[in-house]
Amino acid sequence: MADYPTSFDKEALLACARGELFGPGNAQLPLPPMLMMDRITDISGDGGEHGKGHVTAEFDITPDLWFFECHFPGNPIMPGCLGLDGLWQLTGFNLGWRGWPGRGYALGVGEVKLTGMVRPDRRMLTYRVDFTKAVQTRRLTMGVADGTVHADGEMIYQVKDMKVALSES
Repeated sequence: MADYPTSFDKEALLACARGELFGPGNAQLPLPPMLMMDRITDISGDGGEHGKGHVTAEFDITPDLWFFECHFPGNPIMPGCLGLDGLWQLTGFNLGWRGWPGRGYALGVGEVKLTGMVRPDRRMLTYRVDFTKAVQTRRLTMGVADGTVHADGEMIYQVKDMKVALSES
């Protein structure tokens, strides 16, 4: 396991997006506006519900976020796919945080349930990723995880079997 902190502020997340945190050719977060979190509050390689690692992060919701203007005019809602992307981003971040080399790629998700919406009056999303498997071999680096998104404490998204891989090619 690499020796990184267990929490990250916005500046550290932006450094990761610029490729400065884990080094060139390794896991990166996207830059804003696609960066779907403001801070990582906790991360581990052996914690979480299954003892295989976890990540917890937060995203501050403000009425001026870019997606509210276009999705949908007169009925602003954060696209559910952006919440899923936030979970994928955190899954890949955890693999880089472990010190595993390669760039991250989302491979899929087994099940997605959207039971609530993010409207401009929400204040904060809390992401939780719990790894069910984290594998690093000569040929494969991959994480499989379940995740949830809570809006102001209410669970609104739940996913099972997210898959993210790291590739050096």
